[in-house]
Amino acid sequence: MTQTLQGIAPISHLGVIRVQGDDAASFLQGQLTNDFALLNHQQARLAAFCSAKGRMQASFIGFKRANDDILLICSRDLLAQTLKRLSMFVLRAKAKLSDASNDFQLYGLIGSAVPDADQAPWTLQTQGDAHMVHLYPADGQARALWVAPVGTATPQAATLTEAQWLWSEVASGIATVSAPVYELFVPQMLNYESVGGVNFKKGCYPGQEIVARSQFRGTLKRRAYIVQAEQQLTAGTEVFAASDAEQAAGTVVQAAPALAGGWAAIVSMQTSAAQEALTADSAEGPRLTLLPLPYALLEDI
Repeated sequence: MTQTLQGIAPISHLGVIRVQGDDAASFLQGQLTNDFALLNHQQARLAAFCSAKGRMQASFIGFKRANDDILLICSRDLLAQTLKRLSMFVLRAKAKLSDASNDFQLYGLIGSAVPDADQAPWTLQTQGDAHMVHLYPADGQARALWVAPVGTATPQAATLTEAQWLWSEVASGIATVSAPVYELFVPQMLNYESVGGVNFKKGCYPGQEIVARSQFRGTLKRRAYIVQAEQQLTAGTEVFAASDAEQAAGTVVQAAPALAGGWAAIVSMQTSAAQEALTADSAEGPRLTLLPLPYALLEDI
């Protein structure tokens, strides 16, 4: 059942890493799962920053403010360590990384508050000093991320709560990596290759061989799904399938209160478990009901 939301919500759980310099794009090209060398001013990028073993240490929505000025939006609870680790790889590149979270304000737009709502996900629009990234919809409703320097006038729309925005993130099926799930997943376990988060034609980056091997050898045994429950769910909680009460089949990645009551969550779990009865935390824990994904998954290659 469609849950109607229309308006603008503040976003405090995300922060901003700013990459400035002539080599900003080429530096990120060698670090992230998506192609920043070909990034233009009409597109944003979903991307992951991985360990050498291909495990996601952070995820970003990135876009250019100028050719030498790129913003990366990521989970605030991972920002400091991500900034430190990325900075280790700068070496001789003409790129300066900084925490710019206090310099920019972030809002989420939903429904009629989204101008040009028919734009494809990851389309970038510029409105003066503000930038708007069109996102995947939630329950059929358009969504966008609005980013602008502090002090910029915000779009005029009905005020929504941050909890409502967090629900929309879950309903979109696009997970953001946060501290409780640090290094738990390769990108495909969160469906990133199916929603524009991985470019398999670009050059090397940390973990690239493992990410590619997962895709091209047909070894994808875990995927992201949307579930609902009557009781609270939290990121990092294990998920169990009825066939095995001892070994967890998956993990809650992101959760939020559902609009109609209860909780909604993105879980990453074994594909075989999707056909079974599911519970959270233990075999006797809250029952999970699987919901359909709002996008199609790419087939293994």
